[in-house]
Amino acid sequence: MFYFTIRTGFVHGRQTIAASQSSNLLIFKQSSGLRFFSNSSNAHSFAASYLINRCGFSPEMASRASNYVHFKTPEKPDSLITFLENHGFSNTQILILIKRQPMLLVVDAEKTLSPKLEFLYSIGFSRPELAKLLSNYPRLLISSLEKQIIPSFNLLRNLFQSHDKTIKAIKRYTGILVYDSESYLYPNMNVLRGVGVPESNILMLLNCQPRALLFKPVRLKEIVEEVKGMGIDSSTTKFIAAVIALTSMSKSTLEKKFDVYRRWGWSDQEIREAFQRYPSCVTASEDKIMAIMDFLVNKMGYHSNLVAKQPSIFSQSLEKRIVPRALFARELLSLGLVSNLTLSALFDTSEKVFVNRFVSIVPELLILYEEKKKKSL
Repeated sequence: MFYFTIRTGFVHGRQTIAASQSSNLLIFKQSSGLRFFSNSSNAHSFAASYLINRCGFSPEMASRASNYVHFKTPEKPDSLITFLENHGFSNTQILILIKRQPMLLVVDAEKTLSPKLEFLYSIGFSRPELAKLLSNYPRLLISSLEKQIIPSFNLLRNLFQSHDKTIKAIKRYTGILVYDSESYLYPNMNVLRGVGVPESNILMLLNCQPRALLFKPVRLKEIVEEVKGMGIDSSTTKFIAAVIALTSMSKSTLEKKFDVYRRWGWSDQEIREAFQRYPSCVTASEDKIMAIMDFLVNKMGYHSNLVAKQPSIFSQSLEKRIVPRALFARELLSLGLVSNLTLSALFDTSEKVFVNRFVSIVPELLILYEEKKKKSL
């Protein structure tokens, strides 16, 4: 590889131009930093070059973004980055935010973004919280403060009758501030009311999983009908848990979870009953389901159909709870200290209750239990 250098003098410094035969890039080194421009026939625009070299975009991403993000000098994008740094955003958060919403590079940060941040600070968000929220959901920064953000916040506060619950809901899903309530939130709340879900449970859903109420109403209605078809009473909180479970995945993903259970010998009726008992059993990943079933059935000798009757197991940690407790229980059985241990007693009890009920039988057993926990990690 060979390089050639051209030096020219300027009143306020020196500019160096270097070109590589292999890359066909011209690199302008100035006192303010590096500026990159392509010298090939497929030259990227200045914006694309900036996105690649300043923001870590791939050439393909930069090329697409530069079709609608136009700037010929670094002043405006540099000012955005400085603005975000001044508001406590880390370099990683800034780059994530720009990759998700490159149009922010061409806004007037002080005029457009500052009022939004000041409003969000005023309702209780700290700088670290806001940096995290906005880097994950930068769409909020391009939404209208007066027409969208403030009205949505006031709507939520009126529904919850609580400032704290409103803030918690926004933290769980920031997008709740930018969705059109007339098109999503209100119709979906009416879908739930229409099948007899109590208002308190609707608000609980909005608080715990606000995203579930921002689906297309047609799809949420389908999900609600599926849950009703599984025999879950719409007046119970379990109905809400089932709605949350089904709104968290696509139909194809749900069917893949069912297939994993079928591979372990569960009938469709057993899967249905497991879902009725504990809807969150379908939210565990396929790998986690396989790992738990393999350990309990193949290593511990439990019958697969017995596990089907205790589906809450799939919400537990395999390494931190299931393995150490199961191995400890096996020791208790071998020592004749207990005659039988149900899966519920083993895995559904809190750590404090488990230790008081089983480990305290013999003080020396605490050492044994701690050993099992260490080995499983």
